[in-house]
Amino acid sequence: MVIDLRSDTVTRPTAAMKAAMMAAPLGDDVFGDDPTVNALQQKAADLFGMEAGLFFPTGTMSNQVAIKTHTQPGDEIIVEASSHTYLLESGGMAFHSGCSVRPVQGDRGRLRPEQVLANVNMRNDHHPITRLVVIENTCNRGGGSFYSLEQMQAVSDAARKAGLWIHLDGARIFNALVELDLAPQRLGPLFDSISFCLSKGLGCPAGTVLLGSTEFILKAKRYRKLFGGTMRQSGILAAAGIYALDHHVQRLRDDHRRARHIGEALQRQSWVRTIWPVDTNIILFELAESLSATTLVRYLASQNILCVATGPQQVRMVTHLDITDDMVTHVVEALEAFKPVAA
Repeated sequence: MVIDLRSDTVTRPTAAMKAAMMAAPLGDDVFGDDPTVNALQQKAADLFGMEAGLFFPTGTMSNQVAIKTHTQPGDEIIVEASSHTYLLESGGMAFHSGCSVRPVQGDRGRLRPEQVLANVNMRNDHHPITRLVVIENTCNRGGGSFYSLEQMQAVSDAARKAGLWIHLDGARIFNALVELDLAPQRLGPLFDSISFCLSKGLGCPAGTVLLGSTEFILKAKRYRKLFGGTMRQSGILAAAGIYALDHHVQRLRDDHRRARHIGEALQRQSWVRTIWPVDTNIILFELAESLSATTLVRYLASQNILCVATGPQQVRMVTHLDITDDMVTHVVEALEAFKPVAA
């Protein structure tokens, strides 16, 4: 038995999800007549209180199309310095949209409203036009940290005070929502666009939904085509998304509970220098200076536990629906038994 803690993207569809996928009525989404895709898009829009939705194969494409739709070449985008759109989307904001980026160092991935206002460029011929703010919730490189409703409201207010669009990279937004005990509809009024992934904690094989106004989504649909993101009988994937929204949201609490159990075990180890607060399903920790991340990763692999080194002495683990309580017990036992060696 392999315990895969590399990411929540490794999840496999459950038997019930597969059955829903196989039973889905299909059409051709390029012609707009795949009924299951249409149902997912409307369900997602209604869920967040927004006008329209658009189904994408990946979260990176959804984010990049949103950015392209909001901006013009030569504009500038304010992001937190560790955000996914900045660090982990292959420079897409420059490549696809021709935009410069203003990375701002926040708190475990979270921007403050005063940071937004302080980084808006003066309007003159020397500076790019500040056009868009992108925030990520939850924050991957922040160890699964999340914005509260009040924090999101404050950043949204700051962006709008400055005349900027604001996009939410909500790849793991449902992890934040279950911790906040917050209805998704509360977020719609705060953002001009929202992207959320189905293929992470919600357990689908692929897919992301982008939300916004009807006008925004119509424009984004053209860019989706331009980016090569249109699919045909994609209702077979959309059906997994509908099933996940109906059945896999509240169970995210189990992932968080299991992540905290592992986090508590790590806190007891003398060879762990720092562990980020385990707010959701991501466990991020730094090792003592004498120990390399690859040493620990290799040891855990020998115990059939997979995780990733995210720096020379930094390791990340992520819980998800394929991780059970028995697996967590094995992980804790392996951590307790680890005898560190010098790097």
